[in-house]
Amino acid sequence: MSADPTAAEITRKAKSNLAFALRCVPAERRQYLVTFYAFCRVIDDLADDLDLPIAEKTIGLAGWKAVFDTDTIDPTLGLPDLQRDILKVRDLYEIPSEYFTNVIVGCQMDLQPQRFETWPDLQDYTYKVASSVGLVCLPLFGADPARSHDYAHTLGHALQLTNILRDIGEDLANGERIYIPLQDLARFGYTEQDLINRVHDDRFIAYMIHQADRCEELYAKATALLPREDYKALLAPRIMHRIYHTLLHKMRADHFRVFDHRYRLSKFQKATLLIKERLSPCPA
Repeated sequence: MSADPTAAEITRKAKSNLAFALRCVPAERRQYLVTFYAFCRVIDDLADDLDLPIAEKTIGLAGWKAVFDTDTIDPTLGLPDLQRDILKVRDLYEIPSEYFTNVIVGCQMDLQPQRFETWPDLQDYTYKVASSVGLVCLPLFGADPARSHDYAHTLGHALQLTNILRDIGEDLANGERIYIPLQDLARFGYTEQDLINRVHDDRFIAYMIHQADRCEELYAKATALLPREDYKALLAPRIMHRIYHTLLHKMRADHFRVFDHRYRLSKFQKATLLIKERLSPCPA
């Protein structure tokens, strides 16, 4: 039997933008962030495993949630070292268990086809799967959790909505998942069935521009909320901001061809953005 992968191995194999951004974190803080990233990766992969029956996914996610609820390692879940280490991270930094279990509950929501009628409805989901991630990371980055709370909360919404817009085509292919607010569709005479049929016309582009404008407002708000005292500590989320904001600009410039194209940045482009953000002075 092969040994369970370590948190570092899980992170090293990942190609996500968050894993890339963690490279800029000082070595003395990276260990705990890698542990948390590995936890998020395991939970997300469990929910998205197309070969695993829903019943097994349900049991697995419930088991991980119980680890936090009971402070007990569950050997049936595997990865006992990761379970132990993630509880250590929680306790060492006195992070509310709710932030960790929010991530699990958000992934539990993904087990059935999603529909969100309004933006406030969707925000409940994006808070769980994105804002809560940022709130866990604040003390791990060395930022003040209270001072930077609203920044992490807002940036999480911006990043996740950008991610949702990028992944519309993939989500439709994966059980006709729809994460964008349906109520907004009516404003542009576009229907849910049009979306399922992947109708890319002026109505769809107008709808996507509306959602992209919402993202822009969130990015601007997050920038305004970033405390000067935590500017240096929050380099990693600032890089995430740059990467996803650039992806949003690429989608807009290309008229949101999200049904047949996955927008991404090359390693060189990401590295360039990382360097620019490293050199970016703290706003006055």
